Amino acid sequence: MRLQGLLFSFMMGIIAIVHLYLYMLWLTLQIFYYICQSVYHSIFGLHEKEVAGEIVLITGAGHGIGKELAIQYASLGAKVVCLDVNKHTNEETANQIGKNACAYQCDVTKREEIFALAKKVKKEVGDVTILVNNAGIMPCRAFLDYTADEIEQIFNINVLAHFWMLQAFLPIMIEKNYGHVVALSSIAGIAGFPNLIPYSASKHAVRGLMDAIDNELRVTNKEKSQINFTTIYPYMEDTGLCKKPKINKMLKAFLLLSSTKDTAAQIIKAQRQNIRRKSIPSFWLSLVALVRLLPENAQISVTDFIDSGIEPS
Repeated sequence: MRLQGLLFSFMMGIIAIVHLYLYMLWLTLQIFYYICQSVYHSIFGLHEKEVAGEIVLITGAGHGIGKELAIQYASLGAKVVCLDVNKHTNEETANQIGKNACAYQCDVTKREEIFALAKKVKKEVGDVTILVNNAGIMPCRAFLDYTADEIEQIFNINVLAHFWMLQAFLPIMIEKNYGHVVALSSIAGIAGFPNLIPYSASKHAVRGLMDAIDNELRVTNKEKSQINFTTIYPYMEDTGLCKKPKINKMLKAFLLLSSTKDTAAQIIKAQRQNIRRKSIPSFWLSLVALVRLLPENAQISVTDFIDSGIEPS
């Protein structure tokens, strides 16, 4: 009897090893397939889905990247919902676009306002199918010079607003199993910049939020999720937020401020191609990943060599 038990345990162990081997083989084949797919797409490009007829809601549409996103989405045939706390500039954006845009004033730090707005947009425009969480602020100073109110405001706008917007607009996307969420993080949310510590922390939080919610919907959906998530990691943008950029003269050609027009075009292209993560300029994510493989002191040497960022204002 004891011999039979030992034999049974041995056989079960062999079966478990075979199963593990097969799973590892299948995983290896999947990895190889996706590497080949990535190479193919790098050479021939990705298909860009149509956005004509989609309802695109953009926060912070009154100026900068948000305004340019609204203009470019509308030019592609989308119905654009412009959202901003500044009523005047927001309406200017919508008026500049014309019939394909409408403007709503809303403070994205207030959850109740967002939920009331969601009901109003659904009734007056329709169900939002593309949500772009763009609104953000970037006060720049040494860490100990920030006030408690300033730090709270940074997180209210740059992080918590993403939660409230998702809670308000994601349920209908889940119900219909259709939609796309775009969020603006930052290279500062990956690398961490001096004089931007609360901002860097808030953008790191956006990165974590987007990665986690993407994974949650993927593993919990009974059918394959058709809701896509795109996180954008800009470096330094010419929006007026970078008041005192510090750029290494030797690397100036690679580290110039990106224009809002070009940045918006790259964001829309990434969304249309269902790209999960994209940096602007595009080399930054690969560069950061590569540097992270180096010893810590070597990483510091690379950071000191780049020697760029933002001075306190």
